[in-house]
Amino acid sequence: MTPAPLWPWSLFAAMIAAAGLPIYIHAPKFYVDSYGTSLTALGLTLAALRLIDVVQDPLLGWLAEVGRKRRATLVWVAAMVMAVAMIGLFAVTPPIAPLAWFALTLILLFSGFSFLTIVFYAQGVEKAAQLGPKGHFRLAGWRETGSLLGVSAAAVAPVALGSLTAQPFTGFAMGFAVLALLATLAMRREWGSISARPVDRPTADLSLFRPILADALARRLLFIALLNAAPVAVTSTLFLFFVESRLNAPGLEGPLLLLFFLSAAASAPLWSRAAARFGAKRSLLAAMVLAIAAFLWAAALREGDMIPFALICAASGAALGADLTLLPALFARRLSALGKGEGAAFGLWSFMSKLSLALAAATLLPALQAAGFTPGADNTEDALFALSLLYAALPCALKLLAITLLARTETGESTA
Repeated sequence: MTPAPLWPWSLFAAMIAAAGLPIYIHAPKFYVDSYGTSLTALGLTLAALRLIDVVQDPLLGWLAEVGRKRRATLVWVAAMVMAVAMIGLFAVTPPIAPLAWFALTLILLFSGFSFLTIVFYAQGVEKAAQLGPKGHFRLAGWRETGSLLGVSAAAVAPVALGSLTAQPFTGFAMGFAVLALLATLAMRREWGSISARPVDRPTADLSLFRPILADALARRLLFIALLNAAPVAVTSTLFLFFVESRLNAPGLEGPLLLLFFLSAAASAPLWSRAAARFGAKRSLLAAMVLAIAAFLWAAALREGDMIPFALICAASGAALGADLTLLPALFARRLSALGKGEGAAFGLWSFMSKLSLALAAATLLPALQAAGFTPGADNTEDALFALSLLYAALPCALKLLAITLLARTETGESTA
């Protein structure tokens, strides 16, 4: 029997990713520019919305586990909720106060995004088991390459559409809705192709989390995920402001974002091969060191330093490819060894990733405003220096913490 192709996993990953990180890149600036919403208000709103995930993501993980027999239906509902929310966020003039509309549409978008991410990665644990001994890293290569290509497209789409239409974000939202439909159709056979084994206790006591939280390695990997996601959260939150104000290069955000994410997409299969040959832990540590080297350089950049920054985007993008490919694969392999609770586990994993984004939004945007930084205006050298420190130096410190913890973690893999 010919094994099912893996390209639907890439397409579905692209769809999910297109609604994830780009929202933190585009949405705050879009609402500042279009409706005059303050940075502090947007930052605090994003942080408050992430507090919902403190309860929601673990519960969605529980739902993904107990609803295994109805996964196809639940996936369709979540995908359509995301499409409608994206149209509301970017293509509909707020019928109420812009900040309230921003919050309402993001609640729907984040809920659909969370559930699909959890189900997708949980399903991948069993799918990888069908692909052989290196199945987790093989599937991760397809999945994360698709994810990074989706991020790349979503990051630059509004800029590209800006040359074609006066309402580029409307086109972006409509394009996402089409992508959501196509990706869900492509994956329709996957949800039923894996055994819908019953869970031990399909009740609301959240006992499904116990095997994960009781396992020392799973707990350690969850904490590493939190620390390792923090630098990406910082840089994604501040990227547009850094290019526009520190480098004084408005209009180049799109090409630079494309370079960053395409570098990540191109590197993902290479990191998967490196993990198979040298071990995932060694490969991931090497990528973390590369990220630090890149961002130490970024802290020294000044107006007009576009070529050095392009090189930094390429290097840090390549490092991101390892983060998004190898760490989830290590976690998935551990879940496979535990043998149950994949949906619940990826509920916790999703929460850790978004907690980093929440903390970044809650602290960085208000801190920038307190330092006297104003988007799109002439800023003092002190304000620009604060922007450089937050954008470049802070991620290096956070990445060092993640390196220290990973280096001290025994992942249980053998390398030849």
